[in-house]
Amino acid sequence: MFLALKEIKHEKMRYGLIVFMIFLIAYMILATWGLAYGLARENTVALEGWQTKSVVLNKNANLFMNSSILTKDDLKKIDLTDKEAVVGELQVVAKKKGKTGINAQYMGVKKGEFIYKDQDVIAGRRAKSKYEVTADSSFKDKGYKLGDKVTLNGSDHKYTIVGFVKDAKINIEPIMYGFLPAWKELKNVAPGIEVSGIISQRKLSVKGKNFKAYGIKEFTQKLPGHSEQNLTFELMIAFMFIISLAIVAVFLYILTIQKLPNYAVLRAQGVPAKTLIWATVSQSLLLVTSALVLALLAIWGTAAAIPASVPMAFTPGIFLATIGGMLVMALLGGLNPVRTILKIDPVQAIGG
Repeated sequence: MFLALKEIKHEKMRYGLIVFMIFLIAYMILATWGLAYGLARENTVALEGWQTKSVVLNKNANLFMNSSILTKDDLKKIDLTDKEAVVGELQVVAKKKGKTGINAQYMGVKKGEFIYKDQDVIAGRRAKSKYEVTADSSFKDKGYKLGDKVTLNGSDHKYTIVGFVKDAKINIEPIMYGFLPAWKELKNVAPGIEVSGIISQRKLSVKGKNFKAYGIKEFTQKLPGHSEQNLTFELMIAFMFIISLAIVAVFLYILTIQKLPNYAVLRAQGVPAKTLIWATVSQSLLLVTSALVLALLAIWGTAAAIPASVPMAFTPGIFLATIGGMLVMALLGGLNPVRTILKIDPVQAIGG
């Protein structure tokens, strides 16, 4: 460690550039991971808020709730408890005159069930009548206010926004909570159609002629673009870790080659090879640690300054995984020149 620190202090510009390169990679990994998690969260944040464990849908809906319909007879065959809530989902365009329309998901619910009761209202109140709705807070960010009257898919009736709720998104679209009678009217369903599906906080295994219960993992994987998006980001992050390993390894190898005469003198003076190896590895860890500290500070500033419309979010696991992954890359990169150090011939290296 002493040799590593002395060398870094002596070659500030050289090592500063290496730290800057690693900082850029670490920052990009954190930013990409934050965006990946933020987008994934917007796909499923409402489902998480409902503590969903199972979803009951029509068998022919391909796990897409918007396409699912359950009849009154279907509901009679399912033993519903206070852990289940029925929903009617419909994709809508909400628009107020003079404002830009917003793509949203209308979610018809029942008053006595947990989805209605557990809405995290941050302004206003929960809807009480057929043509009232509570909307995700992103509506507020886009200029909509309490009391605004909006049309849904050009409906004849106008719906009044009476409240804004936190974390009400599914499939990256904001939710508007209303009631099932309004959902039936908007969707223009046939008589006997009751709901789109059932959200359950239990692990259900019900199965009928027209319906089936699906686990939450299976359901979320079928959300449009969800698994493809996650796979893309995971590959990007993996490539960035590999690039960081390559940069650390290449730079340290070049520096080791340049320092062979110095190492040869130290070996000739009786300095053990393990001391030189530890100096190289510790130098690698110091450079990456410095870059990580800068990257964490930079991403914290970015997250604070970035607009609310950009879905960037973090968890402690993201930070720990990035730090751990980068340090592993630093360790592997630092071990790269070990063979060169072990093969140093003091006599040849100093020109004897």
